[in-house]
Amino acid sequence: MFGNASKLIFENAKELRSNMTETEIMLWEKLRNNQFHGYKFRRQHPFDSYVLDFYCHEARVAIEIDGSIHDENEQKEYDNQRSNALELAGIHVIRFKNKLVKENIDEVLKQIYTVLTQN
Repeated sequence: MFGNASKLIFENAKELRSNMTETEIMLWEKLRNNQFHGYKFRRQHPFDSYVLDFYCHEARVAIEIDGSIHDENEQKEYDNQRSNALELAGIHVIRFKNKLVKENIDEVLKQIYTVLTQN
């Protein structure tokens, strides 16, 4: 479930859980406590050398919320490599921009549900 995550990755995940962004909090309020169609999500979940914003182990789906830093070329390249590594590990990655989560969380939830039910 943790893909051999190191102690440092677990510590990073714990720190990130304590400092979630406004957008992450908004989405977490919809996903927490199995309230989203009965799916269990974890927030800031350690996996291998990564910390996933949200992770549903049952469906092997990771949800990433991207702020403006993810528009920079270097970050885009890293994100693509990261997504490819996770996909090779059998984890489907879906990404959402902060703006979409803030402005249309219902659309985000609809897309998440579609992915969850297709896996």
